[in-house]
Amino acid sequence: MNDGISVVGLYVDDQDEALAFYVDRLGFRVHTDVRNGSYRWLTVQHPDQPSFQLGLFAPGPPIHDEATAQTLRAMVAKGAMPPLVLSVSDCRASYERLKAKGVEFTQEPVDRFGSVDAGFRDPAGNGWKMIQAPRNAR
Repeated sequence: MNDGISVVGLYVDDQDEALAFYVDRLGFRVHTDVRNGSYRWLTVQHPDQPSFQLGLFAPGPPIHDEATAQTLRAMVAKGAMPPLVLSVSDCRASYERLKAKGVEFTQEPVDRFGSVDAGFRDPAGNGWKMIQAPRNAR
């Protein structure tokens, strides 16, 4: 039986830096932080979505050889990965709050398709779209 997706992973180059960003700036909380040798399983979750975890994983052993890990880090840093979406009730207010916490935006809030969205990247380069629900969908 399939009960759904519980973890989606992101590649990050520095797990401690990513943890600080997601917890201190975005307001996520740590779900799991365990080590097995040099491997670290690190997940965070949005406080309003306790059944879903975001994995902050470093490319490398035991999954990748060093050449592959280096390629993955470079691709993430260039913003080559698909963006994630953060749903918010008020995009402009969230933009101001996160900007005050040091989040660097790649796109200021823009009205689009009856909604408002903005863009930012995490320290590793993973792209995010912050999207306010369309007014007629509420």
